Amino acid sequence: MRKGFIGLGHLGKAMATRLIDCGHELGVYNRTPEKARDLKAVVFDSPRYLAEHSDLICICLSDSRAVMSLFDGPDGFMSLDICGKIMVDFSTHQHSQVEKIYALFKQQGALYLECPVLGSVVPALQGNLTLVAGGDAKAFEKAKSLLSDLSQTLFFLDKPGQATTIKLLNNMILASLMISLTEALAFGESSGMGKDTILDILSQGAGGSIILNAKKNKLLTEDFTAHFSNALLYKDLTCARDMAQDLGKILFSNDFARDIYAKTFEKGHEDDDFSGIYKLFKESKEGV
Repeated sequence: MRKGFIGLGHLGKAMATRLIDCGHELGVYNRTPEKARDLKAVVFDSPRYLAEHSDLICICLSDSRAVMSLFDGPDGFMSLDICGKIMVDFSTHQHSQVEKIYALFKQQGALYLECPVLGSVVPALQGNLTLVAGGDAKAFEKAKSLLSDLSQTLFFLDKPGQATTIKLLNNMILASLMISLTEALAFGESSGMGKDTILDILSQGAGGSIILNAKKNKLLTEDFTAHFSNALLYKDLTCARDMAQDLGKILFSNDFARDIYAKTFEKGHEDDDFSGIYKLFKESKEGV
């Protein structure tokens, strides 16, 4: 089966690298082709050309608008006969857009699998992601071996949109937990305690979590080079808010976290790793 990968941002490139390391021969496309230079892969100059030479196409882009932009125009997928092709979409979507994408592929006789990612760059390189696949069971079975090379844990939900729902719920918790951890850290430091002492003790108490383990070194060194940026987390919190509004619900903790992450744009920190929310609490004397 010929495989293609579109989207070589931080996460996408890590996933493509992992697949190549596992022996998958990939064709790749990225809007900025320079990001593909160090990959042992065939680089295509358009989504259409990649899709023409691929049976299974992976996508990892920032949002629904970016994914939809792949479909239209002379360089888009839909200018091809894509009947029988499989699309595995690792992007995080607006929930309202997911069923539209399913319908679009169904009309073309192609298979679509939403497969949002729980995890970031380091677990992607190690094949330790958690993947939540959803929708088309046939697509899942055909893509399962590839997904297994990327993941330590793999779930399948058969109703379209459920995988996207879970991803948004996960990132709502992710944001709230990081806010609590970093505010506690900054407050503890202001009382005169050392950062390493605080984190060591919290990791053995209520703060102990996958998130703290993954971000402890970034918090210690204050190297907030992005694996998953403040801006992208803010986008996902906005997607969760929009979904809640569509359902007539209010997500109190989500909306609070969204307001906090919005402040990273005001401070010019939006491109930092989401653990860099710590800087807001450390720099603030009167609270954010």
